[in-house]
Amino acid sequence: MADPLDDLPKDRLKALEEKIAANRKAIPEDSPHQKKDYALANLAWRMVIELVAGLGIGFGMGYGLDLFFGTMPLFLVVFILLGLAAGIKTMLNSAKEIGDKQAAKTAEHEDDARGD
Repeated sequence: MADPLDDLPKDRLKALEEKIAANRKAIPEDSPHQKKDYALANLAWRMVIELVAGLGIGFGMGYGLDLFFGTMPLFLVVFILLGLAAGIKTMLNSAKEIGDKQAAKTAEHEDDARGD
């Protein structure tokens, strides 16, 4: 199968490669903005996973107990609510942990700026 780039004129292809190279030089690879966005996305996914895990564990435990005791909706509802509460509590603890890290980083930055 023929390469589709073989049909392009060589000068156009070379000009395109030069534009791509120039744009790559203009954008720093380790820009702090990109790292910050990825960190926030990771934090958001972590919190979503913690909430869903709490719900899933609560559902599994409630469903298992309902099957064992033959009381279908009782334990399922109770443990889903407990799983939701546990997931929210874990999310809040994660948010507090991130807030504490950010406060420590800000305090360290202010100490450096003051020259202490």
